[in-house]
Parts: sequence; C-alpha cells; structure tokens
Amino acid sequence: MGQDQLKVLDALDSAKTQWYHFTAIVIAGMGFFTDAYDLFCISLVTKLLGRIYYHVEGAEKPGTLPPNVSASVNGVALCGTLAGQLFFGWLGDKLGRKKVYGMTLMLMVICSIASGLSFGRDAKSVMTTLCFFRFWLGFGIGGDYPLSATIMSEYANKKTRGAFIAAVFAMQGFGILTGGIFAIIVSSVFDSMYKAPIYMVSPNLSTPPQADYVWRIILMFGAIPAALTFYSRMKMPETARFTALVAKNATQAASDMSKVMQVEIESEERKVEEIAQSSANSFGLFSKEFLRRHGMHLFGTASTWFLLDIAFYSQNLFQKDIFSAIGWIPAAKTMNAVQEVFKIARAQTLIALCSTVPGYWFTVFLIDRIGRFTIQIVGFFFMTVFMFAIAIPYDYWAKHLIGFVILYSLTFFFANFGPNATTFVVPAEIFPARLRSTCHGISAAAGKLGAIVGAFGFLYLAQNQDKSKADAGYPAGIGVQNSLYVLGAVNLLGLICTFFVPESKGKSLEEMSRETEGDEDIKPTAQV
Repeated sequence: MGQDQLKVLDALDSAKTQWYHFTAIVIAGMGFFTDAYDLFCISLVTKLLGRIYYHVEGAEKPGTLPPNVSASVNGVALCGTLAGQLFFGWLGDKLGRKKVYGMTLMLMVICSIASGLSFGRDAKSVMTTLCFFRFWLGFGIGGDYPLSATIMSEYANKKTRGAFIAAVFAMQGFGILTGGIFAIIVSSVFDSMYKAPIYMVSPNLSTPPQADYVWRIILMFGAIPAALTFYSRMKMPETARFTALVAKNATQAASDMSKVMQVEIESEERKVEEIAQSSANSFGLFSKEFLRRHGMHLFGTASTWFLLDIAFYSQNLFQKDIFSAIGWIPAAKTMNAVQEVFKIARAQTLIALCSTVPGYWFTVFLIDRIGRFTIQIVGFFFMTVFMFAIAIPYDYWAKHLIGFVILYSLTFFFANFGPNATTFVVPAEIFPARLRSTCHGISAAAGKLGAIVGAFGFLYLAQNQDKSKADAGYPAGIGVQNSLYVLGAVNLLGLICTFFVPESKGKSLEEMSRETEGDEDIKPTAQV
C-alpha cells in the first residue's frame, strides 16, 4: 500500500521559488560552466599545438598533430569524464552528494592549472603530460554531471524542477561562449604584441615563440570559475532526500531543510523506518527488481544520451574542420599561428552566441510547460532534418556559406533546445534516491562513450575520399558530406529511443521512482 510523502520532502516539492533555489543553481551551474570551458577549449588550440610542436621544415602547409596525437589530445578528457561519471556517480550514492562534490571541484582546479603547465621541450613530453593532466581533469568533470544534476533535482520543487536542472546545464553554453571570447582576447593581444608574418611568407617566423603561452593561458583560465565556488559548495547542506531516504536520518534531514527553507519541519523517524523496510526501497542496481521497474528507463536515458553525444561532440570538437572545408576559415598557410586561433575562436563563438546559448535557455523556459519528452522528440526530429538538409545539397552550400551557417546553427539550436538538455535532466528525476546519482552517472557515461565515438570517428570519417587531399598522416575517409549522412541517421535513431524515456513533468521524484510505495506489484512503464 502506498504511503504518505515525508513532510520534509513534501515541503521541498511544494515550496515556492526561493533564494536557496537560485543559490543552488549558481553553485552547481558554475561547475558546469567550468566543465564546458575545459572540455571544449582544447578544440580552439589543437591547430596551434600542431604548428608549434609538429612543424616540418619546407612543408607547404603548417604542422598538424599526427592522427594518434590529435585523437589523444581531443579525446583523453572525454575518457576521463566517462570514468569520473561512473566512479563519482556511485560514490555520491554511497557517501552523500555534498562530501563528493568538493572532491570533483578541487580535481578540476588543480588539473586545469596543471594542463597549462605541461612540461617538456620536445613534442612527445609536452603532449604526454598534457594528456595525463587532461585525463584527470576529465575525471573531475565527470563527477560534476551526476552530482550537480542530483543535487539540483533533490533541492527543487516539482513545479519548476525541470527548469532548475536545465538552468544548471545551460551554464554549459556560457562556458563554451566564454572559451571562444577568451581565446579571441588572448590571441588578439598576442598578435598585436608579437607581430608575425603569415605561413606562406615565412613558415618559421609565422609561429612566434610567444605563441606557446597562448594555449597554456587558455587552458589554465578554466581553473578560476571553479575555484570561486569551492567555499559555497562546502557550505551547502546535504540534500534531504539523501539524508532521509538513503542515510535514513529523518531528524537531520528536517533540521537541514528547516534552516534552508526557514520553516519548521517535523522529523518523522518512524515513517523513514517503514520506507526503509519496504521492498520498494531495498533492491540493488543489478537486481531483477531494478530491471523490472527501471530497466527500460535506464536503457532509454543511456541510449538517447549516447546517440545525442555522437552527433553533438563530433560537431563541436571539429567545427573548425567543417568551417575550413567550406571556406569560412581561411587556409592555414594564409595566416600566422596566433591569427588561426583567432579565426577558429571567432567561428565557434558565433555559433555559440547564435544557437548554442539560446537553445539552452529555450529549454529552461519551456521544459516545465511542454515537458521533457516533447522537447526531446522535437529536438531529435529537427536535428535529423537539418543534418540531411546540409548533407544532401552539400556542394551547393560550399558556394552559399550564409545558408550553410544558418542550417548549421539551427542544428545546434535544436540540439540544445532538445536532447542535449533533456538527457541531462531526466536521469536525475526518475530513479530511486539511493541509486539516482549512480544511474545518472551511467547515463552520462553512455553519453561520453558516444562523444568518444563521435570525436575519434569523425577524425577519420571526415577525411577526403582522395588520400592525397586528406590531412597529413590520415587515411582516406568518407568525406564531410557522407559523415553528415551518418550523423543524420544517428539523430533519427535517437528519436526512436526517446520512446523508452518516461515523462516526469509535474511529478515528484518519489512518484517517478516509486521508492516510498508499499510492496504492491507495479509494472514498469515507458512513455505515457
């Protein structure tokens, strides 16, 4: 038989929007701001790294990172993120959200600084230390995904919970935007202070020695916003849902939330004990009962995030290659090293400003009105449409750059006003409190696996079909156009898998997880 909701949880569900909600959004959101900055800023400087450390005397084109090095530099942080999502997701359910939250932040601060200090004078030592520190940077970033989402979902009221979680994730857009703007500022300053000829005029002088500081400064800047929020994270009380439903300390949960909400809340030790003894609150992640109740849901959240990130990361990390292919970024030999950073950063900043940031905030404003399911379906649908609209007449867009940029921006808009936001929100809402962080970590890790597939695969897939026109060291690929066809098909499959994800709009976390119910037999449901 179903049980009444705990009063402390009911108070959170029915609370009006208050100052503590915004405080939680800012504290968790600044972590995501840093996450996005750190993950995507590497794509701004990979061309520069190639020029500095892989210059070949007498070559017609500037030096580029060899395929294995480029894959490692671009993908190692994603590998670390995947591992961090699984580890810290599990740890957040074992030790508590708050205890683990500070660990991830300190790891991000230390490794952001260390990435910029990557030591050595030869290419091998610099790239090795850079990859080492970026793996552990990614490991810390990975922990921020399940913990930020879980903390925000457990603090929020059920009426505006989706908007609050989405607002945390939307800070990712500002992180990407800030990365581009900061790279523009740094490259402009260095280009004006240390004048250098273009590569065609003087291959050696086109990369001034001071250019080595450019990429280091850009990478290290990510430590600043993370460090600014460390104290605030440590001051946050543990969430009431973890304290009451997992740690089973009703008195502490009521006390913590009474201080946060500034109202008196009754502790209900006996009711917590009854909930703890229910079979609905005792099964583990690898049990048949979990598979029966939540197996399809976990498949839905993991598969849609996996498919979304194949498309999202292959575009984000390698936009510069697509822009170069259609002529929006000039040929590398017509620029010096620092000017190339400026042009790449400008292109990514424009995309972020016009489509990435607006898409996130459309989700924030509409997710609790039209629901997660609808936004995700619409997002995947239009991503598929616009990807094919770019791919089918690809040769036409090579001559009509404005139209290409508009369609490309619309693809990003509907990724962010769509599955890129909802795949983050839903796993924090539909699983039991004792498994919530773990399941969000599993879903997010599936996404990062997709990101690795997209990032590594696109390096090779997008190469010209004529090996003589492919980048140095790469085999012939299927070309950008055929790669876009593949990404369109991936988006379509994501739309289909969305039907395994339930709608959580307007429902409490306990309604979705059914962990405070009695022992009655309830069949699992997909979308309703």
